[in-house]
Amino acid sequence: FFFLRSTDMNFYISPFPDLLPTCNGEITTMSFLQDVVDILLQYVVKSFDRSTKVIDFHYPNELLQEYNWELADQPQTLEEILLNCRTTLKYAIKTGHPRYFNQLSTGLDMVGLAADWLTSAANTNMFTYEIAPVFVLLEYVTLRKMREMVGWPGGCGDGIFSPGGAISNMYAMLIARFKMFPEVKEKGMAAIPRLVAFTSEHSHFSVKKGAAALGIGTDSVILIRCDERGKMIPSDLERRIVEAKQKGFVPFLVSATAGTTVYGAFDPLIAIADICKKYKIWMHVDGAWGGGLLMSRKHKWKLNGIERANSVTWNPHKMMGVPLQCSALLVREEGLMQSCNQMHASYLFQQDKHYDLSYDTGDKALQCGRHVDVFKLWLMWRAKGTTGFEAQIDKCLELAEYLYNKIKNREGYEMVFDGKPQHTNVCFWYIPPSLRGMEDSEERTSRLMKVAPVIKARMMEYGTTMVSYQPLGDKVNFFRMVISNPAATHQDIDFLIDEIERLGQDL
Repeated sequence: FFFLRSTDMNFYISPFPDLLPTCNGEITTMSFLQDVVDILLQYVVKSFDRSTKVIDFHYPNELLQEYNWELADQPQTLEEILLNCRTTLKYAIKTGHPRYFNQLSTGLDMVGLAADWLTSAANTNMFTYEIAPVFVLLEYVTLRKMREMVGWPGGCGDGIFSPGGAISNMYAMLIARFKMFPEVKEKGMAAIPRLVAFTSEHSHFSVKKGAAALGIGTDSVILIRCDERGKMIPSDLERRIVEAKQKGFVPFLVSATAGTTVYGAFDPLIAIADICKKYKIWMHVDGAWGGGLLMSRKHKWKLNGIERANSVTWNPHKMMGVPLQCSALLVREEGLMQSCNQMHASYLFQQDKHYDLSYDTGDKALQCGRHVDVFKLWLMWRAKGTTGFEAQIDKCLELAEYLYNKIKNREGYEMVFDGKPQHTNVCFWYIPPSLRGMEDSEERTSRLMKVAPVIKARMMEYGTTMVSYQPLGDKVNFFRMVISNPAATHQDIDFLIDEIERLGQDL
């Protein structure tokens, strides 16, 4: 877009001369956007229709050949743009579909969707109160409420919404390092001793990724053994801390997990907090997956001890069903994030503004440009209340227990670990008839390894449902069923079981 100056007026040159901001473009713009909304609404309705596919699967080369996705020098017509929108949604995964169980983040909340649309229309940045006044205040209010729910008195502390749990975990590592060695900010890693961090062998890969990004190194992340349910073993944690200190390393962070990715395990936070206090180590809790259980009076006991953490990651875009992305990093000590990250850029954070500068939050973030992620969560919280989130979460956990009870003694199923699921993760093998009764052997293990991938591929090709699988340690590929979509019902769980059996009978 550009302007040509004449003697008496500006002439606006646009590839779509009838759309705003062109003069008199209101009618065409309203018509175009209404067409877009119609496309979106049709997609939303289909997402909840169980007779529609979860996915219209095509292999990458097929999709590339079927449509022209290339960018051209000349603009398309508005009709072609609308067709692009329809085509994109045609092949998109319906993550709101009641039978989509593939990821930890599922579902499609109508209020959250409306909030996302409003956020895009406002199209502002979260670094100053100057350009995002309401959003900055809502972030302040919401983060304080989340810290209250963690158990910090009066919601004290600090925090920020980040692009995801991996970045929130990296923030925690960054701040913990700064707290112990503030000189690292100016002088770098060469000025400080060799640091080591500790996390469980079932923890999220982002802990190691954060160590790599911050120059600490993945070799400096020590993995602590877990019990058979996937919980960190505190005695092994203490042993490895002592061992590291004897080698001259400096332990600076323990990352406990509240809701591991595969097993849904909750580390024993009270015991871990005792060890961190004893050795003066920063305690971080990665509650990206399990943090939502703080909303539930029935299940929040699983996070007992989280109030003793120095920092917490909590992803409302997972268990709470907030549209992606929405991840919070909560820090118990106020002002630490600011000291760690601020660079005093005078073109953004002028010190002579006419309002309270504490609401200019951008200098405590790693990012400069930062998306408005809080409004979706805030508006959903207003719409549901804490009790609404509680009911939603309790329902998902009840559905996981329902699935566990249906398959634990069912022919053709083996549980990966004994006992009821701690979260909504239900981990199991489907054993086809050809493998039943077969003694444990290398051949059986080799054949079982291939069962889940084939069933998953058939699921996607039929488009009926999606559920994840993976190996773990010495365990060959098993299904990891997770439930975070409040639209799912007992009938959808029954359907999943029947579908696995239908697709795997001949293997």
